[in-house]
Amino acid sequence: MADPFKPKPERPGTTRRAALGFVIGAPLLGACSGVQQSLIGSSTQPSPAAPPQQGVTIGTGQVKVGLVLPLSAAGNASIAAQSMKNAAEMALSEFQNPNIQLLVKDDSGSAQGAQQGAQQALDEGAEIILGPLFAASVPATAQAARTRGISVIAFSTDSSVAGRGVYLLSFLPESDVNRIVEYAASVGKRSFAAMVPENAYGNVVEVAFKQTVGRHGGRIVAFEKYGADRAAAAKNVAQSLRSADALLIADDGDAVVSVADALTAAGANLRNVQLLGTGLWDNPRVSASAALHGGLYAAPDPSGFRAFAGRYRAKFGGEPVRTATLAYDAVALVAALARTQGPQRFAGETLTNPSGFAGIDGLFRFRSDGTNQRGLAVMRVASGGGQPVAGSPKSFGA
Repeated sequence: MADPFKPKPERPGTTRRAALGFVIGAPLLGACSGVQQSLIGSSTQPSPAAPPQQGVTIGTGQVKVGLVLPLSAAGNASIAAQSMKNAAEMALSEFQNPNIQLLVKDDSGSAQGAQQGAQQALDEGAEIILGPLFAASVPATAQAARTRGISVIAFSTDSSVAGRGVYLLSFLPESDVNRIVEYAASVGKRSFAAMVPENAYGNVVEVAFKQTVGRHGGRIVAFEKYGADRAAAAKNVAQSLRSADALLIADDGDAVVSVADALTAAGANLRNVQLLGTGLWDNPRVSASAALHGGLYAAPDPSGFRAFAGRYRAKFGGEPVRTATLAYDAVALVAALARTQGPQRFAGETLTNPSGFAGIDGLFRFRSDGTNQRGLAVMRVASGGGQPVAGSPKSFGA
């Protein structure tokens, strides 16, 4: 399977909406489809495919914001970067009179390029840095920003690169696992099994799964990791499923189908257990698999991305990558904060406001450790695609 922390193109999703709405104590201004974590946050990086692009400026506002993206990197990375740049431009055009000037820098998909791009933006007066995309580029960017006391909002899904002054606006696997396990526990599931890939993504899922099950008083009756050969792991789990209420399979679409087939071949009756998944399940292969129908997974409410994608198509004549909404929300957020929060607009206390912010993909808030929490919906796998079972929350609890 493709590494879920490695970039690859996403499929798009359609309708009309204003700029990002957000909450600072109380709602101020009114401002998705499942999520592929795979696009963002690779610890490995592509080599440059072309010479770095010259920096460009979007907008004429007084508040300068750096946007660091791998615009000249090889293959899918540059496709994603261009789509995110377009989304950032769209956010400015849809925000009413934004006082923002975006300083767009090309990092060529390298840590050195990211540091240079961030440094250029800072030298030009940037008050905050948005990006970069790859995990390995985040520390280099953060190093440049910290010397000036400047915050970074990066797009990596690797939570290990979050930290003081470095916030991740991305789809973290932990959020998916927490939401789906919490939902399963709320409807009476107590005994859990899980199969996860033996890679970085699987390691993150394992920690979140075990913590969340324990926090909700559940028990784990089986837990298996697998590599290319899923048969042995499937056999071990199949033997334990008779005492399980729910089974989490955390992997992308192709792999999830293979795991389900391996479990069936090992004698498991998947109709007798509630299947659970992450946002990677928002995939036509999953919807096409009868064995997975009825499975539940956590993902943003798809209506937000459909609306965004429709406006993007009208403006740019093509489809956005799934994670283009991250760049849109980041720009809309800084524009809103610049308008309302005065000199403290990008301070840590402002960015980590516990009420959070409402973006294209629903509610999100930054934690003090730089990771984020998202308000996700619960979707059911069906032949025509995901069907909402539980909506995303309208606010974060106390």
